[in-house]
Amino acid sequence: MTTHPTHALISRYAMGDAGVDDATVWAVEAHLESCADCRALLADAIDPGTRDLLDRVADGVAAGIAASPVRRRRRLLRRTGAAARLLPWLATAAGLMLLAVMFEKVFESRPSLVLLIAPVAPLLPVAAAWSRYTDPAWELMASVPRAGLRLLLHRTAAVLAAVVPILAVAGWGTGHSPAQWLLPCLAFIAGTLALGGLVGVDRAALGLTVTWSAGVVLPSLAGNRLPSILNGDSWPGWVGLTLALTAVVLVRAADHNRLGTDQT
Repeated sequence: MTTHPTHALISRYAMGDAGVDDATVWAVEAHLESCADCRALLADAIDPGTRDLLDRVADGVAAGIAASPVRRRRRLLRRTGAAARLLPWLATAAGLMLLAVMFEKVFESRPSLVLLIAPVAPLLPVAAAWSRYTDPAWELMASVPRAGLRLLLHRTAAVLAAVVPILAVAGWGTGHSPAQWLLPCLAFIAGTLALGGLVGVDRAALGLTVTWSAGVVLPSLAGNRLPSILNGDSWPGWVGLTLALTAVVLVRAADHNRLGTDQT
């Protein structure tokens, strides 16, 4: 239909007139899809009873959407917020660093506990930011297009923005170079994300924390000697490791698209 249907034809179509043949009905419907003016005429041609019925249906649909679990989850997410969910984990990281600073001040002859803990301090908050057990909107987030590496990096950056200042204060208070505590921290973050694509970020964070604690922290304290990988000359190795692990994360980005199955 290249021209607008007449007002009479639109009225007959709106009333369901049996005298309008199928070809004309099809032509009117095809025209209505692209013509707002004729759709307005169609709305005016509908009888008041039908219009009231459509209004009631629209109101019912709107009420159903407003009361849906998705909307409730969104309101819950807005009330709690990411910061509120992560606050206990961030407080734990801050508490660990405070204890490390106090330990180092009291036992000056012992290996630096600040440098020993700094690499894994952000891992638990990162895991909490990416876990179904701490996120009340997990199912909702799993269904959005942003789910995957992009969202993971966004949440990781938010955690680092909160944890790095804590580490900086601890490093400054104990006189350590930023390279000694920041580069290992970034390497462990990259390692958590790289391994998290295979086993889940929370499992990766916990595994790396336990491994580092058992393999480096405890032996260093027992032997009263800081490992060479944390001395001032080790920074090129940490830079190379961070870059390599970051490349793995980017190359294996699709692993994190399995948001709903990464964590069980």
